Formats: sequence, structure tokens, C-alpha cells
Amino acid sequence: MTSGTLSPEQIVRRAKSNLAFALACLPKERRRDMIAFYAFCRVVDDIADDPNVSEADKEKELNHWKHCVEQGQPPGHPVLDEMLLLPEKYSFPRAWLCEIIDGVASDITKTRYETFEELLGYCYKVASVVGLVSIQIFGHQNPATKDYAINLGYALQFTNIIRDVGQDARDTGRIYIPQAELRKFGVLESEILDARPSERFIKMMDFQYARARSYYEAAEKALPPEDRKNMVASEIMAAIYSRILEKLKRERYPVFTKRCRLSKLHKVWILGSHLIKARFGK
Repeated sequence: MTSGTLSPEQIVRRAKSNLAFALACLPKERRRDMIAFYAFCRVVDDIADDPNVSEADKEKELNHWKHCVEQGQPPGHPVLDEMLLLPEKYSFPRAWLCEIIDGVASDITKTRYETFEELLGYCYKVASVVGLVSIQIFGHQNPATKDYAINLGYALQFTNIIRDVGQDARDTGRIYIPQAELRKFGVLESEILDARPSERFIKMMDFQYARARSYYEAAEKALPPEDRKNMVASEIMAAIYSRILEKLKRERYPVFTKRCRLSKLHKVWILGSHLIKARFGK
């Protein structure tokens, strides 16, 4: 069964995402709308990553999705049909959805980033814009919460990049760590592509860790107190991924031998503790 024949709920269940876990705390309607949004992100990302489709056909399909978003024209796909209602419902621009499509589309042909600034532009589209849409659906009040969403998006994406270095290189040949930083630490691409990490690689990953950690801290500082209760789902995401980041550092980045995860029990504990905190302010 392809994603084109799955409902948003089926796509989310199949993905087994940490985000899907965090959405359990949302009111029913907002949870349903976030599921539709997440499914949209998952489907367009899957289009870009499909190894059985040519680059030209991937670009054609994503351009079709982008045109439908821009024009508000339902394409007969269960995911996009639901998504088209959300910009008006939650007062965010359709252009944000187009930025997400543009971000994942760059993965079709782009496998390297020369500088951190270049990588940051990519991460803004595929992660920070996702955060901006999410806080609209969650129901934020203070405009400063947008800074929170942007910084948390960066933090989550940098954690993903660190965790998935080995898988990205093995499955797609992509290296998201900037080329300038590989040179700075004397790390050869072959060390990553051939899964032969050196001590230089570990030092470079410590550098990546510190940067990701700084964005979690920036996000925490940017979240206004009056919006904290409505951001429980995103705070659960931050807690899960922050702990994954710490686990990666503690285990010295075993990114070529396994995919670092938290246990389901650990995630249930995070969910419960954040729900208690939101309800009682503790």
C-alpha cells in the first residue's frame, strides 16, 4: 500500500514518529489537524526520497503538490485535501507549505552543503517552518513564540543530522555536515561514506552537539510563559530529542552501528511529566 492510498492517520501510524507520540496530548480537533499536517510533511518527504522514481518525476510530482497548495486546488489526495483547509483555519500563509515542499525538493539533487549558513537555509525550510505551522495549530498568542518555533526547529533538525549521519550516507550518499566543517576538523568524506570514523570525526560531532544544544537553550529562553501551556506537544518533542542528543554524546556517536532511540517507557514518562507540569504548573 503506497502513501497515496493511506489516510493521514495511517501515514502517521506507519511512520512511528516521535511527533506522533507527542500529539497524544492535544485536544481532539487540533490533534486531527496536526496529524493531517504531519502526514503532508511525511508524504512530500517520501516523494523526494523514493529510490524507485527518477529525479525528473520526483520534481514533477512535488511541483504538482506545490501548485495545488498555491492555488488551493484539491488534487484528490486524502492528505493534501485536508491540508488545504488549514491555512485559513489557523491563519498562516500557504507560502509556508510551499517552503516545506521546496526544502524537501532540494534533497532530490543536493547531497552536500558547503557552509553552515547554507545548511541553515535548508533546515529553516524543512524544520523551522514546520515549527511555525505547528504553533499556529497549537494556538499560540505571543508573537515571540515564533522565535521559539524557529530555534526549536533548528535544534530538532540538527539532532536528526547528528543521529542519521551514518544512515544518510549509506542510504542516499548525502552528507549534511557542512564541507567547511569537515575540512576544519580534518575529516574525510570517505570516513563517513565507508563508516570508518576517526577520533577527528568524534571531535567534529562534539562540535555539532554543542551547536544543537545551543538551539535548544535558545528555544527555551524564547518561549513566553503565557504560551507554555499550549506548547506542551512541542515541549515533549524537545524533551525527547534533547535526550536523544545527550545519549548520542554519552555513547560517543555510534551513528554507523545503530539509530539512537529512547525506549517507549522513557517517552511515556516524558509525556506524563509534561502533562502534569502543564496542568499544575510544576
